Amino acid sequence: MTTTADADLDAVFAALGHRTRRAIVARLARGDATVGELAEPFDLTHQAVSRHVGILRRSGLVQQWVDGQRRPCRLNVERMRELGGWIAEQQREWESRLDRLEEHLAAVRTRRQR
Repeated sequence: MTTTADADLDAVFAALGHRTRRAIVARLARGDATVGELAEPFDLTHQAVSRHVGILRRSGLVQQWVDGQRRPCRLNVERMRELGGWIAEQQREWESRLDRLEEHLAAVRTRRQR
């Protein structure tokens, strides 16, 4: 059964699955930028970068608004916090599992040494 939260995570990870989009997120972590500014370091058309920004926008990672003739983009910090929270939760779970495995292996070694 897929929940809305699962679908949201799927969209975020799919968006981050492309190196150009990860680079855009990294750039926006330093501050707001227009699509033109985001396109500068890439050998891509303005339209291609705009498509990448659209995917990031639909996943909720990027916000974009109209400011006269400009369409600045901003990283959605709250969405990044949510993603970070999910990753931290997974890390805690795996660390707990690895701790239990380590304890089990230590017990096995102790029994063998007797």
